[in-house]
Amino acid sequence: MGSKSQSSYIKELTRRAATSHVYRKHQLLGLLIAQTLKDEGHKSLYIKLAKERDGERLLTLAKEVAEKRNVKNRGAYFMALLKGNSRHGR
Repeated sequence: MGSKSQSSYIKELTRRAATSHVYRKHQLLGLLIAQTLKDEGHKSLYIKLAKERDGERLLTLAKEVAEKRNVKNRGAYFMALLKGNSRHGR
């Protein structure tokens, strides 16, 4: 691959990465949860949870967690609450 074609390929990959690939409701909800918790590194986990469970309820829980000022790791706190809630039903 020549230098010119390689740089155009990289530019094309960069352009594609900037384009949203959300096709289903659970994907959007999972991304919103990740953004709300400021935990974009685990967005695939939140997408999976939104697919398997009530995504809107999860988003509400994430908003409640985000409102708490003394929580240092929102993602971990969210998961702990979620684990605790799963014992009492979904």
